[in-house]
Amino acid sequence: MPFIELKGGRLNYRTDGPDSGPAILLSNLLGTSMGVWDSQVAPLARHFRVVRYDTRGHGLSDIFAGPLKIEALGRDALALLDELGIERAHFCGLSLGGLTGLWLGINAADRIDRLALCNMAARVGTVEGWNTRIGMVRQGGMEAIVSATLQRWFTPGFIAGAPTVIEAMRQMLLQTPSKGYVACCEALRDANLAAEASRVTARTLVVSGTHDPVTPPEAGHFLAEKIQGARYVELPASHISNVEAAEPFTAALLDFLNEAPKSREAR
Repeated sequence: MPFIELKGGRLNYRTDGPDSGPAILLSNLLGTSMGVWDSQVAPLARHFRVVRYDTRGHGLSDIFAGPLKIEALGRDALALLDELGIERAHFCGLSLGGLTGLWLGINAADRIDRLALCNMAARVGTVEGWNTRIGMVRQGGMEAIVSATLQRWFTPGFIAGAPTVIEAMRQMLLQTPSKGYVACCEALRDANLAAEASRVTARTLVVSGTHDPVTPPEAGHFLAEKIQGARYVELPASHISNVEAAEPFTAALLDFLNEAPKSREAR
C-alpha cells in the first residue's frame, strides 16, 4: 500500500475506482483501520474515486510524537488530498473520522463537496470517561478494553448473529497500537466543535444508530439542526452502523452523493 510522508511520520492510504471519478475520502473510527469501510468500497468505486486511509496511530500509519488534536487529523486529510492532486472531495467519516470531517467542514470548506458525518457528535463523551479509558489502555494494553468496546460498537443481536464479523473487528481493535489509540483518545477528549458546527456550508448527511450508546441519536439531531439544510438518517444499529447495517448505510450514502446539487453547490 502507498504512504504519504508527513512531518512526524507516514500515513497509509489506498485508492479504488476510476481516477477520473469524483473523489470521496473515507475516515475510520477509533480502534479500527481503513478495513472498516470494506462493505462500502465496491459500491462506491463504481462511480467514485474512493480514497481510504489509516488515521494516525492506526492500521499501518505511524504513531506521531507529541499531543494530538482534531485539527492535526483534519490537516492529515488535506495533506492526503494534496498528495493525490485532488482539489475538492466528498468526505465520509465515522465517529473519530466524523469529527475530523466536521473540522474540515468548518475550517476547509473550499476543499469539501459533500460531507457525511456518521455515528459522531460535536462533543464525544466526558473528560473523566476518556481519562479512565486512557488509564486502562496504558496499564493493560488493548486487551483491557476489547470486551466493553465491542459491546458499544454493536447490538447484542448482531454480536450473536455475526461471529465472523465480530472476530474480525476484535482483531482490528487488538492490532491497533496502544500509543496510537491513546493519542486519539486524547484528541477526542479535548475536542468540542458544538459552538462551531453551524459554520459548515457543505451539503451534509448526518447518520446515527438508533442503539448507539456512544453518540446517540440526539447527538445526530443536534448536528442536523445546527448545519443548515443537513439531511438526517437513523439506522437500526449501534456505533458502527456501516458494518452492522451495511446495506442501508451504503444506500443512504449513495443516495446522498448522487442527489442533484442545489444552486449553492454549483461551481
